[in-house]
Amino acid sequence: MSFSIAGKTAIVTGAANGIGFAIGKHFADRGANVVFADVDEDRLREELGENGSIENVRYFAGDLREKLTIANLLSATIDAFEKVDILVNGARQCLPADPLNPDDDAVQTLLQQNLITSLRLTQLIAKRMIKQSEGEEEGSAGAIVNISSIAARRTHPDLMAYSVSTAALDQMTRSMAVALAPHRIRVNAVAFGSVMSASLKTTLKDNSEYRETIEEATPLARIASPGELAEAVQYLASEASGFMTGQIMTVDGGRTLLDPVDVPAH
Repeated sequence: MSFSIAGKTAIVTGAANGIGFAIGKHFADRGANVVFADVDEDRLREELGENGSIENVRYFAGDLREKLTIANLLSATIDAFEKVDILVNGARQCLPADPLNPDDDAVQTLLQQNLITSLRLTQLIAKRMIKQSEGEEEGSAGAIVNISSIAARRTHPDLMAYSVSTAALDQMTRSMAVALAPHRIRVNAVAFGSVMSASLKTTLKDNSEYRETIEEATPLARIASPGELAEAVQYLASEASGFMTGQIMTVDGGRTLLDPVDVPAH
C-alpha cells in the first residue's frame, strides 16, 4: 500500500498555526489539495502568505462551532477542488478547569470545541464522501483523522475538561468508524503527547524549567516537532493504513509507558 496522498483533497481544521498548520503544509507539500480552515483569518493570511494563492492550497476562515459555517466550508472545498477525500479534525482547545467549582464552564466549552464541532463536521463530510463514491464498490471512499491527546487516558485535575473532551473524541472516533465502515470510510485518531505546538511554545517561553520536566517524563527525552505528528496523520489518511479504522494511534515518545500523573499532557 502507498503512503501517497498526492491528488487527494483534504480539509484540515485548526490550521492557522502550530500542529494544524504543520499538517496542512505537510499534505500540500506532498501533492494534496488542502483547505486550511480556522477561525483566525489574520493568522491564516500571515502563515500561508503567498502559498494561499497557489494551485493546491486554499484557506477558509470561520467559526466551525456554527452549523452554517461548517456547511460553507464544505461548499468552498467542493467549489475549489470538486471533492473531499480526507478530513483532519485538528481544531482543539485546552483550558484549565477547577473540578470543584460548579460555576466553571470549561468542560462545557471544551466539549463544544473538541467534540461537538468535530462530530458535526465528520457527519457532514462523511455524507459528501458517501455521495461522491456512489457506484463504486472497492477502494477507500474517504479517511477521517481526529487529533486527540494522551490526556484522554490520564488523570490530572487541572486538565479535567481537556481530558474529558479528548476521551469523548476517542469514543466518537470508534463509534463513527463502525458507522461508516459499510461506506468504506475509515475513522482513526492520533493521540499525541508533548508536541511543540503554539501553546506549548508560549508555556515554555514563560517557564524554562517546564521543558526539563516534560523531557524527564518522556522516555525519548524530547518534545516532538509538529512535522512528526503530521507524518503520523499522513499514514492514517493514506492507503497504507487501509485496514485500520477506529484506532487511537499514540505518538508520545513513550510518555504513557511511565505516565507520571503530575506532568500535564499537551
